[in-house]
Amino acid sequence: MALFVAQLIIMYATISDLLRDLFGIDIPLPIQTFGFIMALSFVGAYLATHSELLRMEKNGWLKSFQVKKKINEPVSMVDYVTAVIIGAFIGFKFLEMVLDYDSLVANPQKFILSGKGSWFGALLGGIYAYYQKKKEADALKGKEFKTIMQTTQPHELMGNIVGIAAIGGILGAKIFHNLENLDELMADPIGSLISFSGLTFYGGLIVAAVGILLYVRQYGIGAWYMCDAAAAGLMLAYGIGRLGCHLSGDGDWGIDNLMPKPEWLSAFPDWVWAYNYPNNVLNEGVPIPGCVGSHCNQLPNPVFPTPLYEAFVCIGLFGFLWAIRKRFTIPGTFFMVYLFLNGVERFLIEKIRVNTTYTIFEKHITQAELISSAFVIIAVIGFVWLTLSHKKKLA
Repeated sequence: MALFVAQLIIMYATISDLLRDLFGIDIPLPIQTFGFIMALSFVGAYLATHSELLRMEKNGWLKSFQVKKKINEPVSMVDYVTAVIIGAFIGFKFLEMVLDYDSLVANPQKFILSGKGSWFGALLGGIYAYYQKKKEADALKGKEFKTIMQTTQPHELMGNIVGIAAIGGILGAKIFHNLENLDELMADPIGSLISFSGLTFYGGLIVAAVGILLYVRQYGIGAWYMCDAAAAGLMLAYGIGRLGCHLSGDGDWGIDNLMPKPEWLSAFPDWVWAYNYPNNVLNEGVPIPGCVGSHCNQLPNPVFPTPLYEAFVCIGLFGFLWAIRKRFTIPGTFFMVYLFLNGVERFLIEKIRVNTTYTIFEKHITQAELISSAFVIIAVIGFVWLTLSHKKKLA
């Protein structure tokens, strides 16, 4: 069991690599380790936030609301066209995936976003989608179309909230990363945009947060309550996501670490202190002797495994936040605690992490240091302001 855990923590660029090394199963799967772990991070955030929304509803802090629901709505021409387009696209890609599975496994996101596909598959997909929509339309014949008002609880919006978080998070993360690394974007625009490596957490957090708050606002859910509900889940998602960075070797590692391992770490493997990230998904570094495959490089010098440090720290901070969350009754204050811890953790890790720097007042400062510093300042001011405002209302 100990050997299994040690191997699992080290590194696998794809799920196929993991299965091959741990179990001797050689199944080529189009699933990258980073993408798989990122999906798990969204699951963790969903479960934690869903639980918090339920608790707030039980405490009476969040109220139900009425939403319009259409019953027996007739199928329109727009519905037919939309269904056929989506079905054709799925068929276009799916049949090509079957016929050229090796290309899909080699680079899933590039394959999906490329123009590769089967027009015969598109035809079959479009016909099938039309048939299903026609079947739905026939089943509605003779039934009365009406609109009713349905009572909905805030936690029932979690599916849409996660969808907004996923789309906004990935877009924001890519935008902020490319703004921070314009040279990489100019050198390989397409590769930079479609790669799942090089995601800036703060960019994703900011864009996703704006999208979610705009969405829940239309249902009368207070912004501070939503922030509080999501705070612990955000910390958990970040911790899990960093495990994905470490396991895949997506470039979020630390600076060179040639120092000997401290005595107090003697009970831990060497890679906890300094690691070369062999088989990293970026193929960074120098070739690994005797290695055969698509991920056969490792860094020439060992570095601090900063994603692993962040994973352990942030999952631990999630446990801390989860334990103290019920003590906060002033809306927004719990989120400010999260913001403070997040900012301090990220600011400290930046000191040993590889990152692009800006020169400000003759100081080399990273984008993350600027944002994390702002988070700490906002957290302190926000906590004091929210607390004083609450006391003023009660006076």
